[in-house]
Amino acid sequence: MDARYRSREIGRKAEDVDALKRSFLEWLVYSVGKDAKTATRRDWFTTGALSVRDRVVDRWMDTTRGVYAADAKRIYYFSMEFLVGRLLSNNLDNLGLTEVCRETVDRLGLRLEEVLEAEPDPALGNGGLGRLAACFLDSMATQHLPAFGYGIRYEYGLFEQRFDQGWQVEFPDNWLRFGNPWEFARPEVLYPIHFHGHVETYIDGAGMERRRWVGTETVHAMAFDTPVVGYGGETINTLRLWSARALSDFDFTHFNDGDYLKAVESKVLSENLSRVLYPNDATEVGRELRFKQEYFFTSASIQDILRRYMQHHKDFDALPEKAAIQLNDTHPAIGIAELMRILIDLHGLDWDRAWDITRRTFSYTNHTLLPEALESWPVGMMERVLPRHMQIIYDINARFLDSVWARSDIDTIRRLSLIDENGERRVRMGGLAFLGSHKVNGVSALHTDLMKQTVFADYHRLFPDRITNMTNGITPRRWLHQANPALSRLISSRIGDGWITDLGRLAVLKERVGDEVFQEEFRRAKRQNKKRLAAYIARHLRIDVDVDSLFDVQVKRIHEYKRQLLNLLQTVALYNEIRDNPTRDFVPVTKILAGKAAPAYHQAKLIIKLANDIGRVINNDPLVRGRLKLVMLPNYNVSQAEIIMPAADLSEQISTAGMEASGTGNMKLALNGALTIGTLDGANVEIRDHVGADNIFIFGMNAQEVQELRDQGAFDPRAVVGANPHLKRALDMIGGGAFSPDDPGRFRPIVDALLYNDHFLVTADFEDYRNSHATAVTLYRNKTEWTAKAIINTASMGWFSSDRTILDYAKHIWGVAPVLPGAGEAD
Repeated sequence: MDARYRSREIGRKAEDVDALKRSFLEWLVYSVGKDAKTATRRDWFTTGALSVRDRVVDRWMDTTRGVYAADAKRIYYFSMEFLVGRLLSNNLDNLGLTEVCRETVDRLGLRLEEVLEAEPDPALGNGGLGRLAACFLDSMATQHLPAFGYGIRYEYGLFEQRFDQGWQVEFPDNWLRFGNPWEFARPEVLYPIHFHGHVETYIDGAGMERRRWVGTETVHAMAFDTPVVGYGGETINTLRLWSARALSDFDFTHFNDGDYLKAVESKVLSENLSRVLYPNDATEVGRELRFKQEYFFTSASIQDILRRYMQHHKDFDALPEKAAIQLNDTHPAIGIAELMRILIDLHGLDWDRAWDITRRTFSYTNHTLLPEALESWPVGMMERVLPRHMQIIYDINARFLDSVWARSDIDTIRRLSLIDENGERRVRMGGLAFLGSHKVNGVSALHTDLMKQTVFADYHRLFPDRITNMTNGITPRRWLHQANPALSRLISSRIGDGWITDLGRLAVLKERVGDEVFQEEFRRAKRQNKKRLAAYIARHLRIDVDVDSLFDVQVKRIHEYKRQLLNLLQTVALYNEIRDNPTRDFVPVTKILAGKAAPAYHQAKLIIKLANDIGRVINNDPLVRGRLKLVMLPNYNVSQAEIIMPAADLSEQISTAGMEASGTGNMKLALNGALTIGTLDGANVEIRDHVGADNIFIFGMNAQEVQELRDQGAFDPRAVVGANPHLKRALDMIGGGAFSPDDPGRFRPIVDALLYNDHFLVTADFEDYRNSHATAVTLYRNKTEWTAKAIINTASMGWFSSDRTILDYAKHIWGVAPVLPGAGEAD
């Protein structure tokens, strides 16, 4: 590169208070167009973000140069969701500029917290999947691993959730309303994405029969790049999100004819591809849009990877040595057929060579054992939308089944086939992801074992070395260092701050479990966090909660398998116990729930209404006198989680055993000193192993017992209810209108589902859960013993760092090595 254009000769931005203040004021005047007297909090956030971004860009370019100079293998992480949270606080912390920025805004007459809270929280994900992807990006940058995240730049994220008389109501989440100062638009990075059309057969110059996909409808994918700052600010990776663009803004002929709607119809239809996260797939139109979204970002990303690769390589043989594509769930699995199409149709590779390259390039993370969540798409729709890809999938399937036909019976062949022939013919995307990847991983030890025994049992027998385990992790930067500064300062005062990038160092804290001074400071930090959450609840819901009560937290997506219903039934039972014994000395309990229900998931939305109705009755009952409160917080997101997690005393991880792949909320809560009450499900099993069985409250059936009970087909929830007066009374109250006097039958569907089906075994685990909860509440009376167990939980969470997870991926799946800062500096 010509030395005239090297960014280091421009001069890096200084990082002292005076320089940062100057940047704030320059951006405010020359970009935002305001002066300090008229600027709003949002204006100050924008200037702050742009000022910090200035201090990222040089390092970002250095990182890129270093990767190119080393000709390093890169990780490409494909995910439909990236739940990144607010970035200003995260980037300040990772750059080590938080206190500098605090003093800067103080000189400007502002409070840093006010500036930080003005940043919208991009809801570009639904929950654990997107938050995991964000943690992984943080860890890859912190560990100096060269990586790109690829996804969709949704104009509207997951809906904003509000409650109207206790019912969930969805509103558009227009997070881009005021722009996004972190991103860089790349209008020159534009790729055509094709749909529909048909496939022609022709003979090429070498006499080989070939296919070409013609007559297609085309949209463009345009790149928007966001820098991903690793801790210490030395490595800056990239999150590249794709936005749909029409080939032309409007049809001039229709416009001149006065048909203005028709003139922009093509633009609107094209750009709907990146309009909304997870369109409602209860309709055929919604399903097709979602499928198109998956192909849209996957195709653009693969084209981008191949463009970058071909700048330095003459053929594709080395692609698996230079690119590791990780499929985060089945959403991007169509990428396997897309890479095959590009290699065979556009570059003339033969099938076997293309398949070998493809399989060695891809790996796949499975996140669910739920049949409805393991994607499949109607064959008819795929043949219509992506006809060439459907041909390739047929070919993959035929070649695979031919290879196993001689050693498999017909039933096994039907299960192995990528085409599900039961009822409407559908393509099994999990099977495609499995066959097209060299490694397939689960996300907890239990989940990985269950994958081998259930959804991928037949594949596992054929490919016994393909499935491996990569237990999930969380980034300690956001989920302890940033979210819980009180506890973070306490820990660093005792053991230094090396734990921020090496979470295993927290184990030293076990030596302080019996230290009365440390215990008292640990409790003080927890109480400070509880006061912050209590103030948040009072501000948003006008409900006062007792900061000295046990904060009992269940925050996650609302789904029947996560069993918020079990929590609510125990709440009603506890409410009855308090009312029946008005003079008994009960430990005050504050139940805190939060989470969104999918718009078309009626039962989940009814559970939200039930939680709000129960809370309304309990919170206003004078006989309870504040000894029990239930709070359902609306619009759960990353920023809200950062307030809730540090304040929790008890962490509810109560899913039906064998149904939660891993969970990461369980890790965040335990890291912040909450004790877990949970089933032996997902990563709860490994949390128990690390914290010790005496420091966690385990109840209920395990996964094997759940499966055996279901296989027997003799479980009768009505008999269980009839034998348990606490459970029967709670269900009678819910079904009889005690919490819905305006509509007594409102919750009968919930009660009937439990009595006549109870697929998720809520009634079966109720009594054990109730007893375990009572044990936890009793222990909470003993502050010394409770605090000791909380310290052990925090000290034992080192293994659950996403840094450890990512290094395991890099070693065992990707074969990617760190590129240390300065690798591209030499002339």
